[in-house]
Amino acid sequence: LSAGLDLPGRFLFAILTLMTLIANLVFIEEAVYIYRKIPSSKRSIIIWVNAAAPVIATTSCTGMWIPRSTMFTDFTAAVFFAIVIHKFLMMMVKDCGGQKLFLKRFENGHFKISTGPCCCCCLCLPRVRITRRSLFWLKLGTLQFAFLRPVLMFLSIVLWTNGSYTLYNLSTKGAVIWISCVVGVLTIIALWPVAIMFQQVRTLLICKKIIPKFALYQFILILNHLQTSIINILATRRIIPCAPPLSSSARGAYMTQQLLIMEMFLITLISRVVYRRKYDDLEPPECKAEEAGDNKQTP
Repeated sequence: LSAGLDLPGRFLFAILTLMTLIANLVFIEEAVYIYRKIPSSKRSIIIWVNAAAPVIATTSCTGMWIPRSTMFTDFTAAVFFAIVIHKFLMMMVKDCGGQKLFLKRFENGHFKISTGPCCCCCLCLPRVRITRRSLFWLKLGTLQFAFLRPVLMFLSIVLWTNGSYTLYNLSTKGAVIWISCVVGVLTIIALWPVAIMFQQVRTLLICKKIIPKFALYQFILILNHLQTSIINILATRRIIPCAPPLSSSARGAYMTQQLLIMEMFLITLISRVVYRRKYDDLEPPECKAEEAGDNKQTP
């Protein structure tokens, strides 16, 4: 591949590869810090969430250098981020002190389910009481995606090796349109519980920088899914012109990979700033109640 590149192309590939290498080194340094400074109960979840950007950058860089591996690199990135969605939900619960303290803290509270991406316009929906069962359904909503997305991606690769899965074939008789629709529905179902949980805990966890963390998670989601889908649609419709020896689809894949490398590099650097801090536990609910009572008794 490098033999077919001109001097500006080789320079661009070298810069993007260096960005990927730096992103991985920053993540490794951050993982060492997390391993040393953060309690073991939160350690693995935070490392998983931090790894999303460098993993996507690495898979994009691999696909850029080895174009025939694009299907497998996309499979790896999709599977990893499906797990990260579930881990992000669990991170918010852990930041509240774990499941028991979360239920005790919000024992009289209600989840607001009229939120995106499913029901942001359905303001008439009733609030759901926060119980062990409702929390289980939220976890199940993200866990199903972490399990079913790899299964569907594996099925896509099997059909692709058999010649039955081609991105250009968008007819109802092809497998692409059906698998894409199922993945889209499962994605929306998985994102809904995360948004519900964020609406519930964003005020409580503002001291733990939950808002910038959620913003970074949303950026990765939009760039890795929505941006990629838009470029793929433009490429399949030949709106992105071909440039011999690259076809429209090949140019679209290159654009996606190069943009993702630069974007994930920046997100990795920002994540290091956001997540690198002391992880002190929140005050237990009993202490807060006692402090409130003392304040009322003070003349």
